[in-house]
Amino acid sequence: MSETQLEQVQANYKAFEKILPTLLPQHAGKFALMRNAVIVEFFDTVRDAYVAGQNLFKEDGLFSVQEIVEAPVDLGFFSHAVSQR
Repeated sequence: MSETQLEQVQANYKAFEKILPTLLPQHAGKFALMRNAVIVEFFDTVRDAYVAGQNLFKEDGLFSVQEIVEAPVDLGFFSHAVSQR
């Protein structure tokens, strides 16, 4: 993972942790597509969020996906920014 990817993942995760309590009532069980520490959109499946991230950010592939659950969960590959290069 490049430094840029790592920075994107860390920024997204930090922002996600802060706003998680406000997301739970309306979005529990969904998946948040994130870029630049901002939620871009919510999805019902991790696959849908990942595919949308690939399509929206195909130039640099920098995004991450987080599941909205009580405690933040590392989704492995899906919680990390993915580069298309």
